[in-house]
Amino acid sequence: MRDRSGTPLIPVPTPETKPPALGSVYALSKYDQEKLCLMIGRAYGIPTVALRFFNVYGPRQALSNPYTGVLAIFAARLLNGNRPLIFEDGEQRRDFVSVHDVARACRLALEATQLDAGIFNIGSGESITVRQVAERLAGQLGSDISPELTGRYRVGDIRHCFADVSAARAGLGFAPEVRFEEGLAELVEWLRHESATDHVHRAHDELIARGLSL
Repeated sequence: MRDRSGTPLIPVPTPETKPPALGSVYALSKYDQEKLCLMIGRAYGIPTVALRFFNVYGPRQALSNPYTGVLAIFAARLLNGNRPLIFEDGEQRRDFVSVHDVARACRLALEATQLDAGIFNIGSGESITVRQVAERLAGQLGSDISPELTGRYRVGDIRHCFADVSAARAGLGFAPEVRFEEGLAELVEWLRHESATDHVHRAHDELIARGLSL
């Protein structure tokens, strides 16, 4: 993408201070829950910390739910010999954070008694394209199945989204420790002993029927 002068636009990490631009009911519900918790905390003197999780992945996540994380969805497709379906051109960037780092962030938030309130991004602080995720997962599984780029997009989806974790580093002492390559290897080792029911096409058909995939 380029700006009006033709200069290429470079995606940057998302800080907690970014004004919300809610494009879906899902995003609105998460934001409302966060605001409600912080409001109750202030009103009743309850120390409250809101953690904004980015794309969490890891062993023992649901594989047969087509509305779960994209890594689990891609895994379900590959385990059934099907091509992962990717919206847009596959170059949209996301932040994948290991469940181990998320669990550690939750512990740090519970132990941060000096905080009365706060909002913190919990992510890896790095980005990777959705196409690369599908290709690397297939490679780790020993599969030569390539992803299918649908060219469609989901209403409300954001083009790029990855975390600025500097506030969590300063406020909670949080620093992501699991690199994507390490976390993916752990996930794949667990996947080798799992099976999944692929409901992705049904979910895609529902999105199209409701006008949410264009």
